[in-house]
Amino acid sequence: MTKYVLFFNYTNDTWANLIKNPSDRLAAVRTTARSVGGDIESMYYMFGKRDGFLVADVPDAAAMAAISIAVASTDAVENLETHELIAPSDLPAVLEKAGTAQGSYRVPGT
Repeated sequence: MTKYVLFFNYTNDTWANLIKNPSDRLAAVRTTARSVGGDIESMYYMFGKRDGFLVADVPDAAAMAAISIAVASTDAVENLETHELIAPSDLPAVLEKAGTAQGSYRVPGT
């Protein structure tokens, strides 16, 4: 499984609907993730530029893209931003590959 973080904002209409009819959004999103073979590790709301985020465990990028597209198609959220997460234990291998890539990279104009 691959971990992704998905940041989101609710639309004004979504907030109005939630005020009128509060619901367990984590359960709803978890159902969507499970439909593509994944799950939701956590979900939080926050102050600031984004209304909230969730951390998803899904089989691959296609599964995460499917979730993002399905959610975006409802017009209930906006400003979806999805990022694959790298575990600290995986960073040494990433850095090793970066060293190899760095040796073959040519700076523009050189």
